[in-house]
Amino acid sequence: MTPNPTPLTDAEIAERLAGLPGWTRDGDTLTKTYKLDKYLSGLAFACAVGTIAEGLNHHPDLHIGWKTVTVRFTTHSAGHKITHKDVEAAAAIEALGYPKPA
Repeated sequence: MTPNPTPLTDAEIAERLAGLPGWTRDGDTLTKTYKLDKYLSGLAFACAVGTIAEGLNHHPDLHIGWKTVTVRFTTHSAGHKITHKDVEAAAAIEALGYPKPA
C-alpha cells in the first residue's frame, strides 16, 4: 500500500508554479483555463487530459465550456491539499502543447 503523499509547502508550490505557465494556485488547488478555437477542440483536449489522468491515476476536476476547458487538481488522499502528484499531472498536460498555435 502506497502512503498518502505529503502536501507541498507554500514555498514549494510557488517554486513549482514558476515552471507551469498559466497555472495558478486557487486555495488548495492548482488550476488553469485553456482557451481553444472551437468547442470540439475543447472536448478533444478534455479527453486527452482524461487519458493522461487515468495513466497517472490522478484525476482532475474538469469544466468544459464554450471554447474553454478548466482543469483543477488537488490531492484528496492528502486532505485536499496540493502535492507533487498535482504538479506532475499539470506538467504532463502542459507537455501536450495546448493550445496549438494558429
